[in-house]
Amino acid sequence: MMAVMDASDVVTTPSPLYARHAKTLERALSAIADRGYWSAYPESPSPRVYGETAAAEGEAAFRGYLGADFPLDQPGAGDRVATEASPFGIDLGVRYPHADADTLLAAARAALPGWRAAGPPARVGVCLEILARLHAHIFELANAVHATSGQAFVMAFQAGGAHALDRALEALAYSYAEMTRHPGSARWEKPAGRGEPLTMTKTFHVVPRGVALVVGCNTFPTWNSYPGIFASLATGNPVVIKPHPGAVLPLAITVRYAREVLAEAGFDPNLVQLAAEAPGEGLASTLALRPEVRIIDFTGSTEYGDWLEANARQATVYTEKAGVNTIVVDSTDDFAGMCRNIGFSLTLYSGQMCTTPQNILIPSGGIATDQGWRSFDEVAAGIAGAVGKLTADPARAVELTGAIVNDGVSARLDEVAGLGTVLLASRELAHPAYPDAVVRTPALVRLGAADVAIYGREWFGPISFLVETDSTAHSLEIFRETVTERGALTAAVYATDSTVLDAAEAAAVDAGVHLSCNLTGGVFVNQSAAFSDFHASGANPAANAALTDGAYVAGRFRIVQSRRPG
Repeated sequence: MMAVMDASDVVTTPSPLYARHAKTLERALSAIADRGYWSAYPESPSPRVYGETAAAEGEAAFRGYLGADFPLDQPGAGDRVATEASPFGIDLGVRYPHADADTLLAAARAALPGWRAAGPPARVGVCLEILARLHAHIFELANAVHATSGQAFVMAFQAGGAHALDRALEALAYSYAEMTRHPGSARWEKPAGRGEPLTMTKTFHVVPRGVALVVGCNTFPTWNSYPGIFASLATGNPVVIKPHPGAVLPLAITVRYAREVLAEAGFDPNLVQLAAEAPGEGLASTLALRPEVRIIDFTGSTEYGDWLEANARQATVYTEKAGVNTIVVDSTDDFAGMCRNIGFSLTLYSGQMCTTPQNILIPSGGIATDQGWRSFDEVAAGIAGAVGKLTADPARAVELTGAIVNDGVSARLDEVAGLGTVLLASRELAHPAYPDAVVRTPALVRLGAADVAIYGREWFGPISFLVETDSTAHSLEIFRETVTERGALTAAVYATDSTVLDAAEAAAVDAGVHLSCNLTGGVFVNQSAAFSDFHASGANPAANAALTDGAYVAGRFRIVQSRRPG
């Protein structure tokens, strides 16, 4: 027989920080099990929620970083680097400590043994306290995301602050659940005939893989990085965070408060380090190939993600790359709502989201709607009209579009203007608060089904193709083929016939992409809810980072057992 201990007995005395945040963890564990709506961090920046002075204090803290040395004391910081240029034209000039790979990795490895020995509850407790500290500085964090990513402030507060923290908490819940799935010890007895039974006492250790490298992105520096940071940290791995050169400040703030909490809790703060790089240094690639690095999280271009997967063979690599997100339009019982919903999805953050739709597949003969039959041209005009209405008033539009994050997006907008038939040309908008901001409205281009060389590759930014197909069956065929080959993170279908919905769902399962059906209200295809929606599931070429399940965290540690007679 084998007597086992309950998972809660892995560590008999919970740490003070674990006890402080136990109810939050319990609620998060319930949320990932039932997958209903729950959020631990309010997404409204209202003074009624956060207090009358929170916004001003957060902005003041953010401005205190500008043009100065960032207050971060970590090993090897002999010189400083400043690489950020705000899409809004804000003069940042923040100088970050610059260390080489040897120094960063040596410090991380030295910090690992004590962190490993602390055990899952203690580690998760510290991580929960880090989230609480970051939440206390959410306006500071939101201003940093806003200034570096080009997101409008409210979006930066929500996606870069509250929702990013939710994603981190979600990762902690999965980490805790996976680490405590098995007992901490067991007594094993095997009958041995007439003699005494064979007995063994067994201990099961959660052993981290090693140093984790997180390579941040420019557009969502916290939302995309927090799951990897906290999943690795909770499972016992030191984390080296290599931010995108254009969006260092949000992750530098994260590292600052994480190190602060670690030190206060009696742990080596070098469990979390910032790896800011000099221009052209290529520090991410240098770190990624080091044998000490055993886990890599990356969000960004397909080319670099493919390179990491092919070359960082010593590490478990989680990538979230680009793809060809697709909408299949067959029919609708709310034509106006469909057009509004699609138009909003195309306009939000100027299409600079990995989940923004790119290809909209519409039968050449048109579709059935609640307003009668609508031709291809009328469907296209309805979607273009919705985008036009959202962007007609520049002062209001910029609070939805934000600013263009880099020159590559602008170059693609210029390129696409010469392809196909332009249904809605991209316009430049003047930002009322930031005269140097680059703001562009979405471009909509009409293509034929044969133009797969164009729409079959990813065009990151506010660029969408309305593709004329022979039929809905043809649309589903294109959808299945392009996503299977190039990958996608989201897909949507509009249809009033359940048979069509079932066929679209079957195609989405074949292609390994998440599907949304008949969105006409306040839920949009490019938005993902923590604790409920799965994201980057790893079932197609664009996604190898299941950010929202146990598999994402389980690969970050191993169970090592020891056995003793008796």
